[in-house]
Amino acid sequence: MAEGPPAYLERVQRAQEALARSASGPLVGLRKGTSNLFRDRQAAPRRRLDLSAFTHVLGFDAAAGFVEVEGLIGYEALVDALLPHGLMPAVVPQLKTITAGGAVVGVGIEASSFRQGLVHDTLLEADVLLPSGELVTCWPDNAHRELFLALPNSYGTLGYVLRLRLRTLPVRPCVHVEHRRFQGEAAPEAFFEALDAACADPAADFVDGVVFGGQDLVLNVARFTDRAPYTSDYTAQHIYHRSLRRKPEDWLRTRDWLWRWDTDWFWCSRRFGAEHAWVRRLLGRRHLNSRTYTRLMRLNARWGLSRAWARLRGVGHLESVIQDVDLPRERAPAFLRFLLREIGILPIWVCPLRAADAALPFTLYPLAPGTPYINFGFWDTLERDARFEPGHFNRLVEAQVLAQQGIKSLYAESWFSRERFAQIYGAGRYAALKARYDPAHRLPGLYEKCVQGA
Repeated sequence: MAEGPPAYLERVQRAQEALARSASGPLVGLRKGTSNLFRDRQAAPRRRLDLSAFTHVLGFDAAAGFVEVEGLIGYEALVDALLPHGLMPAVVPQLKTITAGGAVVGVGIEASSFRQGLVHDTLLEADVLLPSGELVTCWPDNAHRELFLALPNSYGTLGYVLRLRLRTLPVRPCVHVEHRRFQGEAAPEAFFEALDAACADPAADFVDGVVFGGQDLVLNVARFTDRAPYTSDYTAQHIYHRSLRRKPEDWLRTRDWLWRWDTDWFWCSRRFGAEHAWVRRLLGRRHLNSRTYTRLMRLNARWGLSRAWARLRGVGHLESVIQDVDLPRERAPAFLRFLLREIGILPIWVCPLRAADAALPFTLYPLAPGTPYINFGFWDTLERDARFEPGHFNRLVEAQVLAQQGIKSLYAESWFSRERFAQIYGAGRYAALKARYDPAHRLPGLYEKCVQGA
């Protein structure tokens, strides 16, 4: 184990002791107050390991460009700790409640990913608490290299990340963003060509886009700046995504830019009526955020309110389609046409990303090195008069992602067969890692957790 501050080492010891006390019990699960997983879980009996104390910034080195943090620190707290020093994590996921460890063992992305990669591409080192209670430190060229490469997309099935060293970037006080709108039949082609050019522009710091319709797309290209003629506020009555088609350019304070999507959970707040001015006033600034909407979503899932309302209205098929998928850039137009034709969810978030370095072939989230990818994020509940098999539209998405040589993250529902899952997510190497780092199988397997809901 790497040396660390005494308080961190004390927290590690307490966690190891708690894990040892549950050694003879059922599978271990993680007790935490927030979650950004959007898939149903089975109510399986298991002892919960409380790691909620691991929420500290342990130190940073601006010159070397890294920060050391504990695994359960939320990105809101991490950003607030770094910004006063003119720094930010190299990739800041869109939602404040996402944790540093969660963004690594899940798959975190944002508009800096066109240059910086996914969150796990910014990982330099990690301490992992194994189910046995042993703490191991892994980095790309030590004895635990294989564990390091298997952390992304492992969802805590190999161990729990207690400490991370992540790359940082220098920031400036404000961000200037251009909203380039493309309309008409040729809009998608022009949009993707402009996106390519923006990603090649060394002056661009952030690139993402939104598809509002097949003939209405907006590309957002942003740069840090020291001064701004004004700064917009999208934390109360004003809604960021509505500004994209209304304003050709905008200025935000850097902190507000990083959390521009959180106030309305992108645009998913509309499910709770939060795009209405009176609802926003009722909720107030304090409750206009992803934390509130996540709680409401969990309550809805627990009580089955949407399902009951759909039955009363005679809806034939109700299905939550919450997915993020990564497609090679050349396949992106065809996949967008599929989404518009077969799924019909709008808006769609579009985010370019740089594939992982060839020297770091991440085991459970393999992307072709050197290949530009496009992330599509689409999130809504579909209602249809006709009846379909469970997971019908999610299955369509999965089949099309594979047909277009893409990959999907596993934070939401998955319907893969075990055989297909094994082909996509490196089951052979995963099994070898499981045998080394969790030989007693105290933690659920990746397929059991991410597909079967264990």
